[in-house]
Amino acid sequence: MTITRHMIAALTALALVIPGVAPARQKPRWTVKPEWVLAHETFLAGPELQGRGSATRDEAIAAAYVAAQFRGFGLKTAPGMSGYLQTTNITRMRLNGRAVLSAGGVPLVGASLLIASGQGVRGALTVFAGDDAKDLPTADVVLATSTKANGFALLRAATAKKIKLLIIPESDLTRARTAMSGGDPQLPLYAEGAAPAPRAALASLPSAAIEKLAAAPGSIVALALPEVVLSTGPTTNAVGYLPGTDPKAGVLLLSAHLDHIGVRGDGVVMPGANDDASGTTAVIELARALAAGKPMKRGILFVAYGSEEAGGFGARYFVDHPPVPLSQIVANLEIEMIGAQDPKLPKGVMMMTGYDRSTFGETLKSHGALVTADPYPEQNFFQRSDNYALALQGVVAHTVSGWALVPTYHSPNDTVENIDIGFMTAAIQSLIEPMRWLASSDYAPSWKPGGKPGK
Repeated sequence: MTITRHMIAALTALALVIPGVAPARQKPRWTVKPEWVLAHETFLAGPELQGRGSATRDEAIAAAYVAAQFRGFGLKTAPGMSGYLQTTNITRMRLNGRAVLSAGGVPLVGASLLIASGQGVRGALTVFAGDDAKDLPTADVVLATSTKANGFALLRAATAKKIKLLIIPESDLTRARTAMSGGDPQLPLYAEGAAPAPRAALASLPSAAIEKLAAAPGSIVALALPEVVLSTGPTTNAVGYLPGTDPKAGVLLLSAHLDHIGVRGDGVVMPGANDDASGTTAVIELARALAAGKPMKRGILFVAYGSEEAGGFGARYFVDHPPVPLSQIVANLEIEMIGAQDPKLPKGVMMMTGYDRSTFGETLKSHGALVTADPYPEQNFFQRSDNYALALQGVVAHTVSGWALVPTYHSPNDTVENIDIGFMTAAIQSLIEPMRWLASSDYAPSWKPGGKPGK
C-alpha cells in the first residue's frame, strides 16, 4: 500500500486523540511562587519579631517557624536528633555604660569602640604604617595608620597574634558600624560554662587623632570598660533532613542564618529583611521544592543558623555537633542577602564568595544556577559568612549573595519594602535543578590548588 502525505496526516491526528497512543507529556518543573517568598519575608522581617536578635526569644520564634515549614514539607529530623531544633545556652556580655579610650591619661576625642573582648587593655603603643595584615607587629596595643589596609584582615591578624587592642582610622565603614549598633560595641558570645575565645578589641579614631597618636609611639594607651553584665540564654538552629537513597553517597548542606541585629541600643529595630531573612526564605523554598520531587541519591540537610551576627556562633556550634560526620558533607551552599542585586553583576545573577577556590560555583553555573564570581575579592567575603566555619573543616563551602554591599546593610531600612521579590524568586528558582542534579549524581565539588583555607 502506498501511504500518501494526507494519510500520514490523518493517522497523526488520530494518534493525538487516542489516549493509548498519546505522546507522553513532560511533568512541569517546580515553580517558586513570589507570594510564598513574600509571605516568609513578611513574617521573618515583620515588626513582631523585632529584628530577630541573636540568642533572643525572637530568634527562637524565627527558628520555630522555619522548623514548622520543614516539618510541613515532609522533611525528617536529622540523624541523631529527636526534633527540628538544635539549641544551646550561651553567655553574652553587655557594657553598663560607655568605654573610654585614652593615651597618656587623656581621653581620645572621637574614639569609637567597635569590638570589645570584655577586658580592659593597657599597654605601650606600637605604630604600624603598612598595608598588609601579615606584617602586623606583635604587641599589646597597635595603631594601624594606613587607610588602604583591609580592616577585617587586620582584625583577624591581630587576634591571631594576640594583640589586645587594634586602633584603625575612622572610615565610612566604621561610621556605619557605629550608627548600626547605636554606639554599642560588639561583645563575644560563648558557650555556657566556657570562657570566651581570645579576640582583639577594635577601635577607630578620626584622622587628626590618628596623626597625633602616631607621633607618640611608646605612649601608654588604655581602654577602660564600665561594668560588664553577663546574661545566659539559648540560641537556636533549625535543622531539617531530606534522606537520600544511598547512605554512602554523602550529604549536601543548604544553609542561611535566621538571626539579625534585633533592637539597637537606642531602641531602633533592625528588621533584617535582606540580611538574612532572604537567605532563610531561600532555604525554606529549596526545601519545599526538593522535598516535592523524586527521591535523590544524596541526603540534604537544610539548616538555618542562630547567632551569626554575634560571631557565627550557631554555625560553629553546628560544626562542633554535626548530625552527620563532617566528612560526609559533600558541599555546603550558604545563602545570604539575595533580596537585591548588585549593579556590578550581570542582570539576574548572584555572586559566589571564593568562586575561584573550588569547582563548586562553575559546576552550579553550568547546570543553570545564576551565579558568578565575587566582584569584591578585597572584602574577603568568603571568610565573613557561616560557610567559613565549614570550609575550615575541609568542606567545600561557599556563600551566594545578590548584593553584599547593599545600601540598606545593617540599617533600619533593611525592610520588606526594599526587597526585590522578583529577583529573589528567580534566584531561588535557579538553584533548584542544579542542586537536584548534584544530589542525584556521583559528582563531588573539590578545592582547587591553594583554595582550601588553612585553620
